[in-house]
Amino acid sequence: MKAKFVSIALSLSVAAFGVSVAPSSFAQDSGAAATTGAATAASSTKAQRKAARKQARAKKNAELKKLEAAGYNPAKRDDANYPQDIQNAQKKAGIGQGASQ
Repeated sequence: MKAKFVSIALSLSVAAFGVSVAPSSFAQDSGAAATTGAATAASSTKAQRKAARKQARAKKNAELKKLEAAGYNPAKRDDANYPQDIQNAQKKAGIGQGASQ
């Protein structure tokens, strides 16, 4: 029984070693052009994500400015009328309810 367990453990470790070595040997076959292409694609998607975040932030800031102009004060602490005052400002500014329904 013990010999069978050792045999299974040995075969699993050999299989795991073979799997972990195989991808690194294939990685050397790829050319430098493929590596730089992947790096360029990753950086372009990073730039796109950054631009999207910047655009979303600008949209939220513009919406907050509209709400403040309509009478909403986000700095007001312990506001007993919180849901109602922001809803009134949204109606006045013409902004939809959003995710805070």
